Amino acid sequence: MSPHQRSSGRPDPLSRSAAGDRNPWLVAVVISIATFMQVLDTSIANVALQYIAGSMAASVDESTWVLTSYLVASAVILPISGWLSGVVGRKRFYMGCVAVFTVSSVLCALAPNLQMLIFFRVLQGVGGGGMAPSEQAMLADTFPEDKRPLAFALYGVAVLVAPTIGPTLGGWLTDNLSWHWIFFINGPIGVVSLVLVSWLVTEPEVLEQERKQRIARGLHVDWIGFVLVALFLGCLEIVLDKGQEEDWFSSEFIRFFAMVSFVSLLLFIPWELTRKEPIVDLKLYGYRAFATASVMMLTIGAILFGTTQLVPQLLQGVYQYSATLSGLALMPGGFAMLMVMPVAGMLGARVPLKYLIAFGMITVGVAMLYMTSLSGAADFSFYAWARVFQTVALPFVFVPITSASYSGLPPEKTGEASSLINVARNLGGSIGISMSTTIVARSMQAHQNYLVDHLVPSSLGYQSEIAHAANSLTALGVPAAQAAMAAYAYINQVVQQQAMLLAYIDVFRYVAVLALVMAPVALLLLPSRSPRAIGH
Repeated sequence: MSPHQRSSGRPDPLSRSAAGDRNPWLVAVVISIATFMQVLDTSIANVALQYIAGSMAASVDESTWVLTSYLVASAVILPISGWLSGVVGRKRFYMGCVAVFTVSSVLCALAPNLQMLIFFRVLQGVGGGGMAPSEQAMLADTFPEDKRPLAFALYGVAVLVAPTIGPTLGGWLTDNLSWHWIFFINGPIGVVSLVLVSWLVTEPEVLEQERKQRIARGLHVDWIGFVLVALFLGCLEIVLDKGQEEDWFSSEFIRFFAMVSFVSLLLFIPWELTRKEPIVDLKLYGYRAFATASVMMLTIGAILFGTTQLVPQLLQGVYQYSATLSGLALMPGGFAMLMVMPVAGMLGARVPLKYLIAFGMITVGVAMLYMTSLSGAADFSFYAWARVFQTVALPFVFVPITSASYSGLPPEKTGEASSLINVARNLGGSIGISMSTTIVARSMQAHQNYLVDHLVPSSLGYQSEIAHAANSLTALGVPAAQAAMAAYAYINQVVQQQAMLLAYIDVFRYVAVLALVMAPVALLLLPSRSPRAIGH
């Protein structure tokens, strides 16, 4: 029975619940199916880029637009999805997004060339970007405030676990079948989701009345606001995704998109604040809990997506792991997070949310500090356990942040709040990936220069290592002259690997500091009451 029903058992006509007279937990499971599919797709394609480029006669740099195009389209649709949901109807809009995502996924798998694949990825991003805000709005409206942590814990399984298994699944499918299957698998999942949503999810009467009233008043579309937010987030996504590849602001390409994004933001803020019916309600940031939760979600997005992409790169670049094996190193963390998620949900209903967030951030910070102790001799178990240490803390951050973001908001604002909190998570993920990649590249160069400066012919250690490598090769039958040259090449390779390892350690250290700094922010800015106290 819906938590918003009357004591007589009849549905409350003013209820905003998506469950109607069905069990709300069943609805929570149903809408999490498409979430898992969509979030999985943000990370599953990363490991297949080289294969995509090879099969379509494109360079690896050109193939990265497969990722960028999806991120840009998703970024554009996310902030306006709350408004679109209110105009089209929440259930109708959500099912449309799932259908677009599913069909475009299959088209991606069938794409005959890179240009068509990028086009279909844009469509996929449009569908995927609108799904999460609708789902979270449904959960926020279906469950009372004291039950939301448990509901978002169930939803968080899809949001947090999917990125951890994405690289593993993508690597396995690419290695054993073909890259096309990373898109084909969305087809049956999407069909199942559509059938279950059509059958089990209800469009509340009060939402339909609000939609009709909005249309009856005359539909005033804030086209200028839409264009400005699309330019701001779309261009920003291109800058973040292509910045390191194009050498940031030394590139005219990056400078152009950065300027368009910046100017669009400057125009967008005053325009939206002065509209009666803005396409993005920036006044929501006037609620302290929502504004703080948005900043925290931005941070956790940067940490989750940044490190999820970073660890497989480290394992493949330094330790020569295969795509599948590097992905498997993340798997134990996903299972650990799966087990901890219900605990975080139960505690979220009893403990003030800010204490859970602070605990989670501190634990993430300590886990990332532990990652700075890695060495060239670190084995698979080190990374598997380190990932477990990090991911068990994430539910204690994601669940309460998502719950806190709706605290104190008017019920009719949940859709728009969902859009903006998802913008924060996705934008944080893009920033985290971009900054991590940049720090690795810049730090690696700095560490390599430092190490090379200390490799002088007069060094006894250097001479000893060269002699040892040359003697080992000579013993294997390599001619002395070639052995000497190979020994120098070996030392150069060792220096590069050491520099790369030190660069990754730098990133882990920065992430640790970021997480530890955010812990007191949560304590200072979020309310002290527990959801259960609020609910009663």
